Amino acid sequence: MTRFRLSIVVFAILIGISFAFAQTKKPITKEGLQGHAGHIATTPDELKWGPAPPALPPGAEMAVVSGDPSKAGGAFTIRTKFPDGYKVPPHWHPTDENVTVIQGTIKLGMGDKFDESATKQLPAGSYALMPKDMRHFAISSGETILQLHGIGPFEITYVNPADDPRHKN
Repeated sequence: MTRFRLSIVVFAILIGISFAFAQTKKPITKEGLQGHAGHIATTPDELKWGPAPPALPPGAEMAVVSGDPSKAGGAFTIRTKFPDGYKVPPHWHPTDENVTVIQGTIKLGMGDKFDESATKQLPAGSYALMPKDMRHFAISSGETILQLHGIGPFEITYVNPADDPRHKN
């Protein structure tokens, strides 16, 4: 009987300690979220948009949401904004590319040659995964915002080197 009472007392103490810790937590506020190391909570109007890297054809914009897409082995999340009719020629990446359509529609195709008739339309809310080395291409319909995430480095290699905007004068 004494062991049973002791067990009850220990259990009650543990519940009391847990309750005390729960009561000392600060309420979550916008300022509080930003203050926690490693935690990111952002709204669309807080993103800092700028020109996309030169590996993409001119006209695109990009915002880094988290991480550093250029670092090997590091997780990243970026957003890209494409104007209506923006084309990305056939290309591939050395790491998996995860894409979520935030706004607009992206027409995504697979293969070494750009063929708009062979694309699948992905409207806002859609998701696509292109495993590393998969050849693919895209064209936007309406202003399109994509969220890309993966493990860096985020690099683009064009199937046809002549399509690479970094090599154009």
